Amino acid sequence: MDKSELKKEILKLKKEKNATIVAHYYQNDEIQEIADIRGDSLALAIEASKLDSDIIVFCGVKFMAETAKVISPKKKVLLPVLSAGCPLADTAKKEAVLKRKKELNNPAIVSYVNTNVDVKTISDICCTSANAVNVVKSIKEKRILFVPDKNLGEYVKEQLKDKEIFLWDGACPTHDEFKVDDLKKLKKEHPQAKIAVHPESSKALRDAADFVGSTSGIINYATRTDADEFIIGTEEGILYELKLRNPSKKFYIIGGKAICYNMKKITLKELYEALKEEKHEILLDDETIELAKKPIEKMIAIKRN
Repeated sequence: MDKSELKKEILKLKKEKNATIVAHYYQNDEIQEIADIRGDSLALAIEASKLDSDIIVFCGVKFMAETAKVISPKKKVLLPVLSAGCPLADTAKKEAVLKRKKELNNPAIVSYVNTNVDVKTISDICCTSANAVNVVKSIKEKRILFVPDKNLGEYVKEQLKDKEIFLWDGACPTHDEFKVDDLKKLKKEHPQAKIAVHPESSKALRDAADFVGSTSGIINYATRTDADEFIIGTEEGILYELKLRNPSKKFYIIGGKAICYNMKKITLKELYEALKEEKHEILLDDETIELAKKPIEKMIAIKRN
């Protein structure tokens, strides 16, 4: 089938099966276009939980689909490509995190939502890039092990001097590869452009930016700011939403491109097959769901910037 036929079949199946398609902002344009809901990982999981759908087709990576299952345990959650993992999340294994916690004399564990579900089960609270500072500020513990993104953890540490924050040695390959020289080159070519970067980027990038924030935060910043040009430091899938909301503005990705290859694994073909066969279901046992739900629910209660 060609793309137009695939789209027709997907829409037909979605209606027949009472399914909702959710897509992260880093997905391929064709997936974002056909999705019922677009957003960042936490927003998608929360919005999906409010729906009456029997099936959630989560177009993202595995930890995102797991989070959706934890929040909506009675719904069938499908991940169109099971191998769509997250290299950042995979840097933190449950046993390794527990070992590090013991070595540090039992600090509180704050785990970024970009962790696999087993790490969430041993976390005191989770956070997103949009509320990480507020989450760490909210807990009474002064000593914290922040897992797994060292750049986001460093960003939090810079703003909360009263906390002793230990950083896990993990980083997102896409965000960590942004180079200051590439940023300077773009800024020279577009001197009026505002710079907006994700906190998973290095300190050098964050220090050079006009705005540091989550995927949703970057979109909102570019939409409400009067500037006509923006230099963006996050995965290039964000351009779909940025251009949709701001058709007259121009956006430039640092280095010319920034691709998360796991995010880009899902195409219309995989989406169609997953929905048709209801395959690649995310299955979690009751204990895992209950343990992971507690830090996630605490996270949801904290204000996002």
